[in-house]
Amino acid sequence: MTSADLANRMGVIQQTVPDLERSEMQDSIKLGTLRRVADALDCDLEYFLVPRTSLDESVRRQAHLKATRILRNVSHHSRLEDQSVSAEDAAAQLEELAESLVDRRGLWAGTG
Repeated sequence: MTSADLANRMGVIQQTVPDLERSEMQDSIKLGTLRRVADALDCDLEYFLVPRTSLDESVRRQAHLKATRILRNVSHHSRLEDQSVSAEDAAAQLEELAESLVDRRGLWAGTG
């Protein structure tokens, strides 16, 4: 289909088509405009997000990050009081805390 054909089907001037293509390439096209293009091409616009990892992996990674932040504060206070733990104990505490956070509400709170 030529740009003139598409413009005609959309009810716009031909110069609009390269502008649409450019805005799409720059990630600045509006969904409503993209929907109009899809309609003109007799297509449905499917808009969805595809996870990069499994939900389980995302939750476990987040629990690990949150546990790390929590234990970092605890570790700091422990060092101030000269009560630090071994690296093995710290790793075990981290894993145990992360596992306990997996099924808790608020796992994603305070993250960016």
